[in-house]
Amino acid sequence: MFIVGDKVVHPMHGAGVIDSIVREKIDGSYHNYYVFKMPMNGLVLKIPTDHTDLIGIRPIDSREQIEAVFLMLPHMSYEMNGNWNQRYRENLEHLKSGDLMEVAGVIKGLMHRDSQRGLSTGERKMLYIAKQILISEVSLAENLDYKTVEERINDAVKTQT
Repeated sequence: MFIVGDKVVHPMHGAGVIDSIVREKIDGSYHNYYVFKMPMNGLVLKIPTDHTDLIGIRPIDSREQIEAVFLMLPHMSYEMNGNWNQRYRENLEHLKSGDLMEVAGVIKGLMHRDSQRGLSTGERKMLYIAKQILISEVSLAENLDYKTVEERINDAVKTQT
């Protein structure tokens, strides 16, 4: 159970803050919801409190965990399926996992593919979403602005060791 003020991550929307907990009547019965606000883009979601595990809501990673992602990012492999449809589904599953390392892997793979062959519109949108997820969590965890975090991600991905 989360409390007001907790910094949490929604696997498909990124990091935000539990702004409040509300009780609403739906179909004749009452349910509790977290009001989840994302500082980056102003998105507000109501998340059922009894479905957070199912959705994959989790506390934001620690600074140490985030630093581990940035240390691993240059070394990650970026091998991707040649079939567009299969590659898209695999990347979507990685994003849905909510695991920051998997999100970083999607970013690395798509940025590499973009530099080699370009991306389809769907993959370009997926890259944007993956970056937003990572940027939002790093920004909240380390109290950094969006642009600084995006530049750090781009630099880490471009670094080849």
